[in-house]
Amino acid sequence: MPVRLNNGSAKGRATNGRPMGSVFKTPRGGQGCRRVQDLGLMDYGTAFVLQKKIVAQKVDDPHGADVILVVEHPAVFTLGRRGGRENLMVDDAFLETRGICVIETGRGGNITFHGPGQVVVYPIMDLARAKIGVADFVHTLEQAMIDTCLDFDVRAGRNSKNHGIWVTSQGVQKKIGSVGLAIHHNISFHGLALNVNLDLAPFSWINPCGMTDVSMTSIQRECIGQEKSNGLDGSTGLDRAKHRLVHHLETLF
Repeated sequence: MPVRLNNGSAKGRATNGRPMGSVFKTPRGGQGCRRVQDLGLMDYGTAFVLQKKIVAQKVDDPHGADVILVVEHPAVFTLGRRGGRENLMVDDAFLETRGICVIETGRGGNITFHGPGQVVVYPIMDLARAKIGVADFVHTLEQAMIDTCLDFDVRAGRNSKNHGIWVTSQGVQKKIGSVGLAIHHNISFHGLALNVNLDLAPFSWINPCGMTDVSMTSIQRECIGQEKSNGLDGSTGLDRAKHRLVHHLETLF
């Protein structure tokens, strides 16, 4: 059953002045409920604390609902379990002038960037109860991003050298969506990030995901390259992509 995100004011306001979404529950064929919550624009540290709180609750209550958090983050670089500080090409003074911090996380992978205009989804799910392995779970997250890109006439696919999704333009592959997970007692957290209409410049200050000579792109950038707009400007475009991504996740799970 598809979920419609609600941007009502029941949960207060996000840090960018946009309303934060309420929580909705959807049936899951006798396996309990799934809650989908739109957090609006929330700093990474606050969202990380919320994830860990929900994971702890699910470990304590195996019958509790799975939770999908949908969020935008202010500009931030995050490091994975493989590190990534060595793949940061600018110094702390440079970042300080731009108000960007670097945060260590427990997710898989290397360094990446989050910023406004990127849809981030944290599916906090009991994989054992869902009877899905980690590899299939990653594949499903990738497929949801692929399907979302296709909604905007952007064809994306997988790349064997790195998880996430990629587009090919004039024979060059560019990364458009990333996946980085952590698993605790069969409960997934962290998740995916899909580039919709964000400023891509900060990706040039790192080796994304620890890879050199990798270019990043966005749905908006690819639409411009195809001389299509598809209504992706500003928060309205981001909300469209957000709703489509949640729809595909609900359909696939």
